[in-house]
Amino acid sequence: MTVDAPHPAADALVLFGATGDLAKRKLFPALYHLERSGTLAVPVIGVARTDWTAGDFRGRARESIEEWIDDADPAIVDRLTARMDLVQGDYADESTWTRMRDLLDAAHSTTAVYYMAIPPTMFPMVAGELASVGLNERGRIVVEKPFGRDLPSAVELNQTLHEVFAEDRIYRIDHYLGKEAVEDLLVFRFANTLLEPVWNRNYVRSVQVTMSETIGVEGRGAFYEGVGAIRDVLQNHLLQVVALLAMEPPAGPEPSFLQDEKAKVINAMRPIDCSTLVRGQYVGYRDEPGVAPHSTVETFAAARLEIDSWRWAGVPWYVRVGKGLTQSASEAVIELRRPPRMLFGEVDEIPPEHNLIRLRMGSRDGVTFALQAKKPGPAMESQEVDVDVDFAAALGERREAYERLLGDALRGSPRRFARQDVVEGTWRVVQPTLDDPGPVFPYFRDSWGPSEAAGILVDGNTWYDPLPT
Repeated sequence: MTVDAPHPAADALVLFGATGDLAKRKLFPALYHLERSGTLAVPVIGVARTDWTAGDFRGRARESIEEWIDDADPAIVDRLTARMDLVQGDYADESTWTRMRDLLDAAHSTTAVYYMAIPPTMFPMVAGELASVGLNERGRIVVEKPFGRDLPSAVELNQTLHEVFAEDRIYRIDHYLGKEAVEDLLVFRFANTLLEPVWNRNYVRSVQVTMSETIGVEGRGAFYEGVGAIRDVLQNHLLQVVALLAMEPPAGPEPSFLQDEKAKVINAMRPIDCSTLVRGQYVGYRDEPGVAPHSTVETFAAARLEIDSWRWAGVPWYVRVGKGLTQSASEAVIELRRPPRMLFGEVDEIPPEHNLIRLRMGSRDGVTFALQAKKPGPAMESQEVDVDVDFAAALGERREAYERLLGDALRGSPRRFARQDVVEGTWRVVQPTLDDPGPVFPYFRDSWGPSEAAGILVDGNTWYDPLPT
């Protein structure tokens, strides 16, 4: 059963940054899918400083959909673009905001979604201008990551937004939380009773989460210089996945209960000790356009986390993220402890490998159980066999993250968005790595990062490379 918070459904969508890359690649295709499913049903008002007309805006949406969606239905595109209008003007010009209010008034809007597909530095100004024409009380804002650059800036940004928007009117997007594969983690854990008895420190030896890409910064060096792997992925995507894997069952289906349990995990997580952090940079990164010749920005980061909860005390959690690696993948590996004694008593018996639960969150999402079975022959030796399930093949087409997140924002469901205390808590965990990051080690592309990453492993643990897709 799904229960949404009692937030009213939106009757308009206002898209800031309507001419930008995010709108082109993600938001317009998502709106098409919402229109196709019959769940959009509201006017879409773009806001842009670019010298465009409403016709240009509709044309950009049409081009985007045709580029990113195979066999897009022209009739659906026509229905979508008929909903679209544009407010063109400078954000510093009062008339831009009054024209926006007039359009919303003409649509009889009382609850709009203000989607900020704009640089984070502009969030406070746009929020303030919305308040200047009374629109802050007539809607909710959706803000993209990064939400701050560190803990102090995240706290400051929250305080600024709270001056004009209540917390329940601020929807912080981490698009990773909109992925079907990530939400599968919750169902997999809490809908299967065979897992709960072993999902704790008594049976789990270690947990590791890898998010890897084969590509480099691909011409976005200037942007990446100000971000790095810790800010770009580890602080948000990785720690959100860890929270879903480590959390206790929510008290009920309401979104606030889910957020409460995630917050408890983050609160129980110690700030990362920099001695358990390894940063890397792929050879050739400094040759990318926009990258400083002596840059120490990391394109790879690996860390060991500790969660001081009753369930997880003493279990090492390893996280790893990187660009230019061997394989593009997102995978969580739960390594179980070996049996307490060897059963068959042969002198030269080879101990069985650890049972593994591999949760794939990438292009071929699913689960693989690495179990032990007897190896053919006279000896009582075991051999690993995989029991594999491909969720897409078994369950059907997966919806894109932005389609689900936009739908949630319009419906008024905060379940897949990040709450203030969780966001600030994740910054608290990574803050030591920003204050004193330590050296950055080189690694070659098409590898699994710098060899120094093995140094943070304890108790004979090893990195498990993701399964081939």
